[in-house]
Amino acid sequence: MSANLRCPSELLFIICSYIYGAGVPATPSSLDPVALGDFGIPTGLPSSMAPSHWPEPLVRKTLTNLCLVNRAWYEAARPWLWRRIEVRLPRSWLSVVDEITGGEDEQSVERTAIAVEQSIQAVAEAAVATTGASSDEEALKKWKERILQSLAGPDGSVPPEVLTPPASRDPSPRRLRAKSKSPARWKLMRSISDAVQDIADRNEFGLYVPRVHDPRPGRFIRHIDFNHFRTIGMRRSVEEGVNSRFVTGQRVEAILKEMPNLTAFGATEYMDGALTLPVLNELFLRGPSSRVPGRPSRGRGLVDPNIADEEDRERRRDCSELEAVDFTGCVSAVFVSALTEFVDTHLSPVTNDANGEDSRDDRRLRRAVRFEEDGPLTFTGLRRLSLRGVKSIQPHVLGSFVLAFPSLTHLDLSATRVTPDLLTALGNSSVRLRSLSLARCIRLTGESIKTFLIQAPAAAQIQELTLYGDQTFPSPLSTEDLEELFTRAPCFTSGNLIYVDLSSSPVTGESLSKLGPQPKLRSLGLSYIPDLELEAITEFIEAKAPNVEILTLISTSQDLEGNRTGAGIEIPRGTALQTALALHLKIITPLCTPPLTSIVAPVATRSSTRVRVIELSMPVLVGLGAGAGTWRTIRSKGGRGWYVDTASGWVGGELVRGLPHDHPFRIEMNRLADANGNVNSGVGWHARKMEVLHGCGMSGREDGLYGAVSFAYQG
Repeated sequence: MSANLRCPSELLFIICSYIYGAGVPATPSSLDPVALGDFGIPTGLPSSMAPSHWPEPLVRKTLTNLCLVNRAWYEAARPWLWRRIEVRLPRSWLSVVDEITGGEDEQSVERTAIAVEQSIQAVAEAAVATTGASSDEEALKKWKERILQSLAGPDGSVPPEVLTPPASRDPSPRRLRAKSKSPARWKLMRSISDAVQDIADRNEFGLYVPRVHDPRPGRFIRHIDFNHFRTIGMRRSVEEGVNSRFVTGQRVEAILKEMPNLTAFGATEYMDGALTLPVLNELFLRGPSSRVPGRPSRGRGLVDPNIADEEDRERRRDCSELEAVDFTGCVSAVFVSALTEFVDTHLSPVTNDANGEDSRDDRRLRRAVRFEEDGPLTFTGLRRLSLRGVKSIQPHVLGSFVLAFPSLTHLDLSATRVTPDLLTALGNSSVRLRSLSLARCIRLTGESIKTFLIQAPAAAQIQELTLYGDQTFPSPLSTEDLEELFTRAPCFTSGNLIYVDLSSSPVTGESLSKLGPQPKLRSLGLSYIPDLELEAITEFIEAKAPNVEILTLISTSQDLEGNRTGAGIEIPRGTALQTALALHLKIITPLCTPPLTSIVAPVATRSSTRVRVIELSMPVLVGLGAGAGTWRTIRSKGGRGWYVDTASGWVGGELVRGLPHDHPFRIEMNRLADANGNVNSGVGWHARKMEVLHGCGMSGREDGLYGAVSFAYQG
């Protein structure tokens, strides 16, 4: 223990940073579910076993244990322990709110005033001690007076109600204004530290004063999501669920104000009723763009009805801009109304209404003044945005919102009301996409998709593309559109695609022959294409995409689906045998089985491709039964399933086939197969949802509700 005490704090901090980094998804990904357990350290990437990164609970447990060692380890591990927050249970959420904000009762301003007074006292004592006069009461009093004078000046950022103890307050003309909430604690502490250092620079040149200690952890948080949040199973009545919500707009707004360094935010349909307009303002009006250009910072006047808004604007300027936002499945009326008002207020240009039917005159006046001076706001910091399943947002609102982010690299618009006009506008913007999802977008046309992918600079560097469609919402592309895409679109001709899904598109053997080599392609979606022959798929993968590992063939080819009878999952025994033979003879044997060099002395060599996971429809998987050899069926928590080579996986940066029976990865795959769908929501391959919070895109892995959308849901 004494050796640890002698370690420099910087070294302890670096150790904790490596522990946190061990839980960040590594690239390139193995594309396999993360196994829980002690399997050692990976020696190369990709790595299926040992997993390329630690599970999040293991990282949190390790950092928590380090906080219990001693004070030095506590100070080093605490920032990393709070860096990523995953809200799971309602009571834990309330504890997080209380820890970050200090409570929600009426005495919050009083407690803030006491905290400020204690901080001023502590920093004044530190400043006096630094000068070498630790027992000089007169010097201490003088330092406190200087600090209070600096903070209470006309340009001070601390309101007077938190600079004086409650007992000494008296009415003054200065407070004859609408009552505003006290500023964020981190802003107060930073203002005190800056004021003290400024005084020290003016009076004691070269004097260093330690910064004020802030016990609240809000400034450490970079990531917060509600992916695992549920209230199901708490035996609450309908009235309690409506009137006594855990995640409310006021609570979310309160914690966002205390998170100046937040860069990633994830929401779900279980809490989208808390995404009010103030919450959206706190999320997006951060960083330099949160302040209207050309408008100077105001001092504190006697009566100013807009001073609260101005204080919020100044506070947000010191916050970091968001880099990733996930609104998957958010469809509540509260969220739709808030987003519409946010777009109308900050993003949509003002148009002259000849009929004068706009009932919100005040807001239109504010918009007119702002657009005349500065134009629409843009948020250059945001890089990744997921709006998957946000079906209730009107097209014009969706378009204005997406176009406000000119630096996007990851964009998921699956199952939204995106229109051809938005694709055209994106093509003319400064966006440079690396991952794009346009699955089940019923308002898009084949011509608009083709034009965007061929002509738009925004689409030239795409590495992950999904145009997924199914039998309910098929792809709008025609055979001619596909052939033009394959021969002219930069994302296809460059050979840099890693993930592509063309399900329900009219892909044929002839069109595949026109597609150039795809040496980096790892996951290929060709579902719901009944007229595509298995031989054409095999020929394409062997000749042009030998590194494909995951292949989806749901309802594809007459050899797999042509003899099905009825709508159930049971199929005749003879048909099941024919399907299994076709799958093994036409796909698995030529693509996955290593050839033998000699009949007399057989020596196994590498197979011609890396195919090891094939997604099939549930009736076909039922017909395959327990599988054949090392190939077994693994089902998701929902309606999807895969035919998996359990003896193939990434080990030490190489794909190895024929893993021994006692290999940990093979044991883990067999365990998932035996579970028969009783697995967590993060088990599966070929994600249908883009992972944006960490930036892994379509190759990323998620669990919770996001994992269910990625791997469990059919749509």
